[in-house]
Amino acid sequence: MALPAVRATSSLGRWDPFRELEDLYTQMGRWMENAFNRVDQGMPVWAPLADVSETEDAYVVEVDLPGVKRDDMAIELVGSELAVTGEIKEKERQGLLRHRTRRTGQFSYRVTLPDRVDAEKIEAALDEGVLTIRVPKSETIKPRRIAIKGK
Repeated sequence: MALPAVRATSSLGRWDPFRELEDLYTQMGRWMENAFNRVDQGMPVWAPLADVSETEDAYVVEVDLPGVKRDDMAIELVGSELAVTGEIKEKERQGLLRHRTRRTGQFSYRVTLPDRVDAEKIEAALDEGVLTIRVPKSETIKPRRIAIKGK
């Protein structure tokens, strides 16, 4: 026996289980966004997509930042933690915005590099919306071949 469902916000009508699932999905999306976004100075902070790779002599960090200007971001190295922070400013729009999926506002990407690095030789370049940071390894951690003496 099925019992009727009562919704305070609905008018007299039939219960729609698909509408209930859609409402639940929307609410869970908001919870997840709030759970994984930091808040900095009252504004949500999100992390851009990034790749970190290691070569023989350096770490290479590539961060997707389409539409960000060089003056709207900062790169810092504190110890072995590399931080890229900044803001994607919202464009002034004409007309009514019907749908939005692109992020705006404050962003922060942080990565802890595994070994000591040479902070004096870090290079960064912004090309076609991708920030590439090359962090050289320090001379003391580079592998060295050791000759074996003896017979």
